[in-house]
Amino acid sequence: MPDSLTILAPGLLGASVAQAARRYGAAGKITLWARRPEVRVALRRQPWVDAVADTPTEAVQGAQLVVVCAPVDQIVTLIQQVAPGLAPGAIVTDVGSVKGEICRGAAAALGESAHFVGSHPMAGSEKTGWEHATADLFVRRTVFVTPLPDTDARAAERIAAFWAALEAEVATVEPDKHDEIVAHISHLPQVLASTLAASLARRDVRWRNHAGGGLRDTTRIAGSDPRLWKTILEQNRDEVLRALRSYQDELHGLERALANRDWFEVQAILERGKSYRDQFRPMP
Repeated sequence: MPDSLTILAPGLLGASVAQAARRYGAAGKITLWARRPEVRVALRRQPWVDAVADTPTEAVQGAQLVVVCAPVDQIVTLIQQVAPGLAPGAIVTDVGSVKGEICRGAAAALGESAHFVGSHPMAGSEKTGWEHATADLFVRRTVFVTPLPDTDARAAERIAAFWAALEAEVATVEPDKHDEIVAHISHLPQVLASTLAASLARRDVRWRNHAGGGLRDTTRIAGSDPRLWKTILEQNRDEVLRALRSYQDELHGLERALANRDWFEVQAILERGKSYRDQFRPMP
């Protein structure tokens, strides 16, 4: 485990990494940097932080492991900024939910002096901000580790070991495959929840006062930060479009079955959905 861990731009995920690393002894000194001065002041009062730097370059000095938690469209730029200050052999990872372009851009930014290995924890909530962080956020949750073909194997192993030390379940896939997977199991659900809520917003707004558990559960993630998700969808546009087209085929199939009073097909679709949902792993 690294003697020194630096987390840049900690929100919910980054602060949870710090808390989990402290709880499970997965790192020695923990240093944070946040963009806003008032957040840096607040973080200095937290027991799971050893130091808070005023600049990202200062934060990474001497760090063996750096975790970048900025929005996906800012990750490569931040890595380019801190690259000259990294110690030789340092390992950099991130928590972005899109990996292809980030991994290639970050690896190019670091060159031969340090190593980049992408990460994406399948953890979090519709809430944002370090105040909502928790040390058990990654327990039994999948964390994708996404090395490129020429990524240093030892660096990839160390990133996988770090997440495993936080009690996460590590899945190693190449970056573009990761983007295909999450377009279907993460980005598509967000789009469906948000567009469902947006569609209902065009109806009588008083209807929402009668919403039961079904609508509340289905649209929970529609409460996520729209600016954050706009950026994610922009970064993974092509894969999300493919996922949407596949879903539209399924939806059109149900529409046709209803229009034709094909109740056998309606039931078959519902049963296929139930079977898939029933086989989900239990949540931790």
